[in-house]
Amino acid sequence: MIRDPEGFPQFLDSLRRYVREQLAPREAEVARLDEVPQDLVAGMAAQGLFGYSIPEQYGGAGMTTEELILAAMELSQCSVAFRARVGTNTGIGSEALVADGTEAQKTRYLPLLASGELTGCFALTEPQAGSDATALRTTAVRDGDHYVLNGEKCFITNAPLAGLFTVMARTDMQAPGAKGITAFIVERGTPGLSTGQPYDKMGQAGSPVSAVHFQDCRVPAANIIGGQEGMGFKTAMKVLNKQRIHLAALCIGPAIRMLDDTLRFVAERQQFGKPLMDFQLIQAMLADCQTEIQAARALVLQTARERDAGVDVTLNASICKYFASEMCGRVADRCVQMHGGYGYIADHGIERFYRDVRLFRLYEGTSQIHQLTIARHTLNQAGYTPGR
Repeated sequence: MIRDPEGFPQFLDSLRRYVREQLAPREAEVARLDEVPQDLVAGMAAQGLFGYSIPEQYGGAGMTTEELILAAMELSQCSVAFRARVGTNTGIGSEALVADGTEAQKTRYLPLLASGELTGCFALTEPQAGSDATALRTTAVRDGDHYVLNGEKCFITNAPLAGLFTVMARTDMQAPGAKGITAFIVERGTPGLSTGQPYDKMGQAGSPVSAVHFQDCRVPAANIIGGQEGMGFKTAMKVLNKQRIHLAALCIGPAIRMLDDTLRFVAERQQFGKPLMDFQLIQAMLADCQTEIQAARALVLQTARERDAGVDVTLNASICKYFASEMCGRVADRCVQMHGGYGYIADHGIERFYRDVRLFRLYEGTSQIHQLTIARHTLNQAGYTPGR
């Protein structure tokens, strides 16, 4: 749903110019420094990028799902680090509060997230609980009007920068699987909370990811998201259902950028006395890239509109994330191939994108987990009950 059909296209044009004129020219600098410089962070905050999905009454833009997806496709047509820097605030780092937070929690934290004054992160994954998130071992034991958290999280995007952590912990040690999991808000500076050194990653330089440690970390009971024990996994699934659509859009933007860069390259590069674009095998790869990008875009926009209309999009959110992330990987591979040896050289941005987008098929549900989810829902819809 587009709330302002006349004004929103103008906003997208402005965002497109900002990405091309302010962010894209500094991609190499971000990769070299392995961080987004503070002047760019301040600029993104001034543009309102941290608050896209946060309701207007808390200082955000209050974007609908469709609006968020269209903005994400524009913002992600530059280094993944820029999108990642604001992405936890516009996605998993704020969505639990938006979806299930109490009014007091929303009033206290959402304006700080919307302005970029606080960076949020989502601490679910653990060393022994990746794809099987219900196997998490971080515990939260009641002690008066506090809970004492102990455990470790891993692969947490923006954890080294975060001032606010959405943490899933087990409050009922006897309840199986998801039933005993509770969602907490934990502020940076809380005694017993610490973050590890940023990982040395394959790609996505400038986007810090690390472990998060809890050692006798005392958190007020008032910091349970929604105020009720045992609802944490339901909250997490609400977050991920929306975020998987968002992430699918964030796979489409880099694919568009890689294809644009490759079109320019094959138009200029000469072999055998003519431009690469004149060779039919090159044209076939260009056609495959464009077709898959357009298919992903149509699928994601349809799902976003359905979510805005109140439809249950659990199945389609998985389809979006699975298809768009795999599509982006295929586009990256073809674009490197069309660049030839230049595609393997760090001086050309396509090599960086190739490494950066590989993560899309792993986080927020691996492709294989989404295949299982899609198959299970498809069988259930047909009246069949698959075994475990």
